[in-house]
Amino acid sequence: MIQYALKCAEGHTFDSWFQSASAYDKLQSAGHVACVVCGSTTVEKALMAPRVSHGDVDAPRSRPLTETPRHPAEQALAALKEHVEKNSDYVGGNFAQEARKMHLGEAPERSIWGEAKVEEAKALVEDGIPIAPLPFTPTRKSN
Repeated sequence: MIQYALKCAEGHTFDSWFQSASAYDKLQSAGHVACVVCGSTTVEKALMAPRVSHGDVDAPRSRPLTETPRHPAEQALAALKEHVEKNSDYVGGNFAQEARKMHLGEAPERSIWGEAKVEEAKALVEDGIPIAPLPFTPTRKSN
C-alpha cells in the first residue's frame, strides 16, 4: 500500500491510499481518482515529505475516518457515514442483487448499502435502478 498527498484543480488537498504506484497511475488515467471535497477528477500528486519512523509515539500519522475529523470535508464525510450506517441496511456483496429485487418489487423497499462490482453497478444504472457510490468503506472493513 502507498499513500499519496493529492491536489485537485480547485486547490483542495487530501490524501488517499492505493494498492501500488502503478494502481494509482491506472486509476488516475481512467478518471477514477476524484477530489474528496468537490468531486473533480482533475487530480495530481502534491508535494509531500517522506515519512520516516523515529519510534516517537507522538509523531503525526494518518488518521482513519473513525477519529475526530478536523477539516470540514472530513466532518461532512464522517456525518454522512454515520447517517448511512444508522439509517440503512448493510447488505455487503449482495448490494446489486438486493437493489434489483427492490426495483422489481420482489423485496420491500428500504435504504441499503454495500459493495458491487463495476459491471454490476453499470448494469443497475443501465436498467434505471437509482444507485450512488459512497465515499467511504464500511466500518466492518476498516482497519
